[in-house]
Amino acid sequence: MVEPLLGWYQENRRHLPWRENREPYRVWVSEIMLQQTRVEAVIPYYERFMERCPTIASLAACEDEQLLKLWEGLGYYSRARNLKAAAQVICERHQGQFPSEYEEILALPGIGAYTAGAVSSIAFEEPRAAVDGNVLRVITRLTQDSHDITDAKFRSEITADLERIYPPEGRGDFTQSLMELGAVVCVPNGEPKCGECPLSALCGARGSGTQLQYPVKKKKADRKIEQKTVFVIQFQDKIALRKRGDRGILSGMWELPNTDGILSGQQAAQWLADRDLSVRTVDGGQQLKHIFTHIEWHMTCWAAVCENEGGDPDLIWVTRAQLENDIALPTAFKKVYRAVRVT
Repeated sequence: MVEPLLGWYQENRRHLPWRENREPYRVWVSEIMLQQTRVEAVIPYYERFMERCPTIASLAACEDEQLLKLWEGLGYYSRARNLKAAAQVICERHQGQFPSEYEEILALPGIGAYTAGAVSSIAFEEPRAAVDGNVLRVITRLTQDSHDITDAKFRSEITADLERIYPPEGRGDFTQSLMELGAVVCVPNGEPKCGECPLSALCGARGSGTQLQYPVKKKKADRKIEQKTVFVIQFQDKIALRKRGDRGILSGMWELPNTDGILSGQQAAQWLADRDLSVRTVDGGQQLKHIFTHIEWHMTCWAAVCENEGGDPDLIWVTRAQLENDIALPTAFKKVYRAVRVT
């Protein structure tokens, strides 16, 4: 499969900003951003991130709030925190130079076998595979393999099998060609584009017409639904925020004030009064939904205009300009802020 795949990749690869320069720092940042996120969505984030943090040292020194603002909208904010933590480790232990040894890359915060393999092969031309969902889909269709792709042992076996066939040259291209084939030809949703595939003659699933039977994946558990009541609270030209706790979803992030459960308008007014907020108006009751990986928030949203800052020590008050330009607000709360505007 190596020769036809490399030939196809050279002719058909997408021109992406992280492919034009394979400096390991750039490859690493792109791979972290691309986890759980579409290529089209990542490109503007990547370009902005590289402009603000062009080097490992600049990332290590980046203020947390600025870092999270750069990441705002990408989600999975632990990725950004781990990027900075790893950059600091690189500065402390590797004199600011990205390590070239696979085991040293793997030891960095936030880096698993997939990312270590991607950086090792793409930036350093090592025979290391990067096996993600795209690659597993390609391989299981080629071989008509019915193993559960969520099984870590199976993923390790596929990784080892691929590393045995890595070419002596063009190893980074081989890694990216597998990713690319799974992303644009052997696609995750809908019919694969077998007529465009350089491996169609080798594909067992194509030969038997069973492409959509692969990959085999254990059914996910249903998402847990949580009811939330979320407030957009205004005093003069400022909006109330508070910091989330250090554990759980969106840990350590800023949030709009909220509480568990569904509050009626009267209950919402009482919730505000309990925090010594002198409320002029409470409007809304709009229903919004936000989906995380394993949790679904059903949000009842209220907008309140107040005549004081109240007595809740957890609330801070920021201007709209600060909220737009300086403070990272997770997408779930950004959605509420934009939908339930106060005057």
